[in-house]
Amino acid sequence: MIVLGIEGTAHTFGVGIVEDENSYCNVLANAMVTYMPEKGGIHPREAANYHAEHAAEVISKALSQSNLSMNDIDLVSFSRGPGLGPCLRTAATAARALAATYSKPIIGVNHCVAHLEIGRGVIRECEDPVLLYTSGANTQVIAFAEGKYRVFGETLDIGIGNCLDKFGRIVGLPFPSGPIIEKLALKGKRYLPLPYSVKGMDIAFSGLLTAAEQYYRKGEDIEDICYSIQETTFAALVEVTERAMAHTEKREVLLGGGVAANKRLREMVEIMAKDRGADFFVPPKELCVDNGAMIAWLGLLMYKSGIRMKIEDTTIDQRFRTDMVEVTWRG
Repeated sequence: MIVLGIEGTAHTFGVGIVEDENSYCNVLANAMVTYMPEKGGIHPREAANYHAEHAAEVISKALSQSNLSMNDIDLVSFSRGPGLGPCLRTAATAARALAATYSKPIIGVNHCVAHLEIGRGVIRECEDPVLLYTSGANTQVIAFAEGKYRVFGETLDIGIGNCLDKFGRIVGLPFPSGPIIEKLALKGKRYLPLPYSVKGMDIAFSGLLTAAEQYYRKGEDIEDICYSIQETTFAALVEVTERAMAHTEKREVLLGGGVAANKRLREMVEIMAKDRGADFFVPPKELCVDNGAMIAWLGLLMYKSGIRMKIEDTTIDQRFRTDMVEVTWRG
């Protein structure tokens, strides 16, 4: 079975094509473009317009990469949510147009669950992990329990990616700021105390962001501030992830989302896993960021498990929570 997936929850418009290869994911194509605002953060309508302008181009590129045509596609899937309304509607419209034009079945999928399933799909040893999902707007600790993906901990205010980008805007760094902050942090020599907000299994970053801004206004070295931000936020993420592993008694941890590309975060999660005698996994970078291949793979799993949708069922849901998904493809 060959599936074309369309991702469009925020700044990325991606089209991926995958096939089922002995119950694992074989990525045939994974094309994408990214909206880069001239200043400030993402403006939803501007991002959606950008996606609409590039949709046909990215679809064509993915088909070209895979040496396939739409006649070879068995299913079209798209990111139904959560995400920015205008961006979600653009991706859904593109998916509906393809499905209707070429008489293909269509499925809308949960963006967060797709991040987890692509890891299980491409890493054969990864079977039942706790997922530390770190992206711009979403920061969650997720694990499968009693028929659903349960959220064992999450951000109470802003996601880790948004935290890094907001600090980047404060100090004049370009978007996305995370990779630049990572490089600056490598040069940091002094830890500056920052609020460490872990509340039960949940975390919060707003107070830390305010304190980091105050350090910047006082003239502290930007390298030291970046170093301190990373060490504090990542420590909180690792703490709640380890507690979720202890609670669920799972022996695997999977890192996903755009911030999963950060080498320091990977290192800290891997150290924690090793100390627990657990296995640590992270997909290739191109499958950590928002991408169409993960949307295609989750669509394939859902379709093979018996889920079907009509065009009129493919409405978007900006607040489509991870734990709202009925996981029919796992025992």
